[in-house]
Amino acid sequence: MSPKYFLPVYLLAYVIAAFFWRSYVVWKETGVNPVVFRGSDSAHDFIGRVFKALFALIVAVVVVYAFIPGAYRYVLPIRWLERPAVQLTGFVLLLVSFAWTVVAQAHMGNSWRIGIDNEHSTALVHTGVFSLSRNPIFLGMIVTLFGLFLVIPSAGTLFTFLLGVILIGIQVRLEEEYLATSHGDKYIEYRRNVRRWI
Repeated sequence: MSPKYFLPVYLLAYVIAAFFWRSYVVWKETGVNPVVFRGSDSAHDFIGRVFKALFALIVAVVVVYAFIPGAYRYVLPIRWLERPAVQLTGFVLLLVSFAWTVVAQAHMGNSWRIGIDNEHSTALVHTGVFSLSRNPIFLGMIVTLFGLFLVIPSAGTLFTFLLGVILIGIQVRLEEEYLATSHGDKYIEYRRNVRRWI
């Protein structure tokens, strides 16, 4: 498959596997909607809106790269990084991060949420890949964004990577505060023994 067409297929598969499928499974098994970003003016929900804008930007860059090559120059390509070895590294990171994220979500089970759920308590997951990283899904997302940058080195993908790192860093800290409050000493002990990333 051509690299140009791989990326839209990858993006679609990633969204289905990493967000829609796991959310559907949790909803089907628990009756709880795991998407808990709302429309309020809180910092949490504001981050959720910026995440949506970031995803829209990623889709736009991938669509331009794959289907509108004449407009690709507006994404400001970084030509000196357009090398086969760099692109191959990016593809490997995309595939590894995809597999890692899907495995992490499976290990999270019905505790999976998109956002912070203040209404339904969930179990503290600390086994599987969660014994290696407190935030394996977010780690997978960061690696995905970096892999995308290497496959399409441009100012556009560099911006999405940097913005993604900042947003994920904020969201992780919000979630860790919530977990420390909801799980108390159990989470504090887990945090002491397992790194935030890896």
